[in-house]
Amino acid sequence: MPGKLVICPTPIGNLDDMPPRALAALRDADVVCAEDTRVTGKLLAAFGIRTRLERLDENLMGERAASIVERVRAGETLAYCSDAGMPGVSDPGLRLVDAALDAGVPVEVLPGPTAVATAYVASGFTCPRFYFGGFFPRKAGERAQALESLRGLDAVALFYESPHRIASALADVAHALPMRRVAVCRELTKLHEEVVRGQSGDVAATFAAREAEGGVKGEVVLVVDAPGEHEREAQAADAAVSAADRAAQLVAEGVLSRKDIVKALREEFGISRNEAYDLVHGL
Repeated sequence: MPGKLVICPTPIGNLDDMPPRALAALRDADVVCAEDTRVTGKLLAAFGIRTRLERLDENLMGERAASIVERVRAGETLAYCSDAGMPGVSDPGLRLVDAALDAGVPVEVLPGPTAVATAYVASGFTCPRFYFGGFFPRKAGERAQALESLRGLDAVALFYESPHRIASALADVAHALPMRRVAVCRELTKLHEEVVRGQSGDVAATFAAREAEGGVKGEVVLVVDAPGEHEREAQAADAAVSAADRAAQLVAEGVLSRKDIVKALREEFGISRNEAYDLVHGL
């Protein structure tokens, strides 16, 4: 009888959110592979499930993914759980799915709880597009690069963040994107669930005060709203001023033709052909 790999989502906080199909899959599996057997062991015990557990975390995934695939090919049904939420969303489960699909063995992904979609809706931001950036970068240079990339992204951006770093992350967001709204979604589905929403500077000040008073606790999703009309207008005005200065510089140098200068301005500043043409020929 052919085996299969079953990706089983688990609650992000509230045990009542455990999907019935995932419970059945965990009971019926030959083995449950878990990111942390202690965490998943408590979950299985809560529902009276006695399926054997094997640890399969980030460190073990590289060396064991191939053997897991071969066991499925040989007829075993293996379930995989991350610590919480949807396996494969910023956790090693994605590499296991990739290996299984590359090998052509059956993979069944069960739908269920995920902090990303929950936080997107809980933020109340209305842009119909969203971007999930995984964990917010720790290094200052990588943070600055990530925030710069959000300037022109017409979508809500979501990041997982540690409660110990959320205050500094918000300070960076407020500095880079002062006109944006943000939401901090903390302890989703749990007893102390909280959504703090507002202008980036205001929310940054709120969490800076909490950090000073004793710190922030719980699982956190940082949500950054898409650029609003005022920010887009300000960006367009800044681009127009910069493009005008650059046009004057290129014309004065006399190296490029006017046609090439128009092309260069469009590529560098994202302005329209007519805007670039008017700048060049107005000099």
